[in-house]
Amino acid sequence: MIKNQWYGILDAKELKANKLISVVRMGEKLAIWKSNNGEINCIFDKCCHRGASLSTGKLKHNTVRCPFHGLVYDATGRVIEIPANGKNAPVQERFKVNAYQVKEKYGFIWLWYGDYTDEVPEIPFFKYLRKGFSYGSFSEAWPVHYTRAIENQLDVVHLPFVHRNTIGRGHKTLVNGPVVKWEDNLMTFYVHNMKDDGLTKPLKSKEMENYKDYFSLQFQMPNMWQNRISRDIRIFAVFAPIDEGNTRIYLRFYQRNLKLPVLKQVFNRLSNISNRYILHQDRRAVLTQKPIKTEFKMKENLIQGDAPIIEYRKRRAFLKGEINSKE
Repeated sequence: MIKNQWYGILDAKELKANKLISVVRMGEKLAIWKSNNGEINCIFDKCCHRGASLSTGKLKHNTVRCPFHGLVYDATGRVIEIPANGKNAPVQERFKVNAYQVKEKYGFIWLWYGDYTDEVPEIPFFKYLRKGFSYGSFSEAWPVHYTRAIENQLDVVHLPFVHRNTIGRGHKTLVNGPVVKWEDNLMTFYVHNMKDDGLTKPLKSKEMENYKDYFSLQFQMPNMWQNRISRDIRIFAVFAPIDEGNTRIYLRFYQRNLKLPVLKQVFNRLSNISNRYILHQDRRAVLTQKPIKTEFKMKENLIQGDAPIIEYRKRRAFLKGEINSKE
């Protein structure tokens, strides 16, 4: 995991007011709940006393009572009451569990994976999608590390083979570029695939003078992606890390062409039928890849068309402190 980053971890609809849920994210079992005032809270789902699951306990006044021996935790993970010692007995500092800073925004629950701070940065959601769009969504779990799932969406070479009857129609196997540009931790990559006539050589990225005229996609570190189909239609995904071998993908179809409430809901729902089919085409290929986690340096023979994947690995390694330069 990259430290000190906002990770999308849940669809906000999965969390109901005053109800504890348990999820595994970042390799840790977490207890999450929303208080009456809308505040989101997240602590480790393991009692520091005898290891019972706190998510099976009870919520009361924004505190969690362990179902085993009744220890009461506040939203910071600190134990504020041990019934066996008496309601007013002082509680030693060692009685606590870790907690994460979490927020609800843009229809997701976001987790700050890093050092506690009173001044967390803004959640880096794609600015263009922040208002004016409606969306339909679905999610599914893949038995791969989140890096493997992400790199599939950065792969511009696989389209005519994996998606030959959908988004890869036309057998455009020749890959020009692609051109990759960074703005802070936001990657935009421009794609121009074409049919191979046996004579044309693919252009290198520096030879693509009008690259902004081509189709483009974006990836926001650490786990957000969007396909910029048009000004009014976008496909968006969050790759929520479950653990080292599993990822939950949240995929959304965003559009702003249709405004009527019922009509736009039906359209958004139907659009995700094709999106699910396309995602399953990817899944069949990705689940065959070994290893299930990618690294900065691997035993692979990468090619020019893999530029977005190479750039992602470099940036991830830099943010993790594994290399000194992101260039």
